[in-house]
Amino acid sequence: MRDVVVFGFGAVGRATVHRLRQQKDCRIRVAQRRRPSDLPDGVTFSQCDLLDPDMVRRTILGGDQVVLAAGFPYLGRVWETAWPRAMANVLAACQASAARLVFVDNLYMYGPQHAPLMEDMALSDHGRKVSARSAVTRLWQQSDVPVAALRASDFYGPGVTQSHLGATGLQALARGKAASLLVPADYPHDFAYVPDVARGVETLLLASDDAYRQAWHLPCAPTQTIRELATQAAAIANVRCRITVAPPAMMAVASLAVPFIRELAEMRFQWDRPHRVNADKWRTRFATEATPFTDGLAATMASFSQAP
Repeated sequence: MRDVVVFGFGAVGRATVHRLRQQKDCRIRVAQRRRPSDLPDGVTFSQCDLLDPDMVRRTILGGDQVVLAAGFPYLGRVWETAWPRAMANVLAACQASAARLVFVDNLYMYGPQHAPLMEDMALSDHGRKVSARSAVTRLWQQSDVPVAALRASDFYGPGVTQSHLGATGLQALARGKAASLLVPADYPHDFAYVPDVARGVETLLLASDDAYRQAWHLPCAPTQTIRELATQAAAIANVRCRITVAPPAMMAVASLAVPFIRELAEMRFQWDRPHRVNADKWRTRFATEATPFTDGLAATMASFSQAP
């Protein structure tokens, strides 16, 4: 039996646990600060604060593989201290237990780019959140722990609300309201379907050791704009497609009072130009593709339509 510890039970952690439960040789433990109310049968729970090295060590003790799918509040001042501490704690615990680590990562560490993102691009220190992800990358790259970083673009999917295609986007459309966007709607932008991210995690957990000590870009469905995706989603749900985009002047004023909007400012480079991800490396090694938007949007809109 393989003992897999999954840190974080958000969108990706939950989808990953769902996939791993289908494997008969896999014991699963979910670790985070609070026990999830919807923890599946047969999955155990360990209370753990990623910033506490002793708790992390005890949680990973005996584990064969670790999935780091946790998150911290979307604040640069939090990320620049919490993420390096958390990664250092996990790496030390993995090394003590001889465990492999799959790190569910994002694409921030590349900073502003105009070309499609590649795994071998240089790390950037453009802003606090970008610098934090670069620091975390350097930590695992310099460690002796076998780490596979699965880098995925912005999420969407069934029940995924914390996304530009989430609560104020596709969920609003599903409820007959206008989608309200804080980012431009008409630049091509890659999105990762959360069930595909979970499948990617499972793929790396089952992969041989030579798939580790490197980063992998998860394939996305062919690039489209948010407006194009919202139009398709509205047609699937048979609702009117209405979209409002906050103008830059309004964003500048709102950022003075709303921390989240202020935090978006340094990441504007992801939305003021085409944002494409090159995943040829993954496709060559694992020969899997992304779920088409026709299927992903249908599942996503169905989940939002059925939610209370």
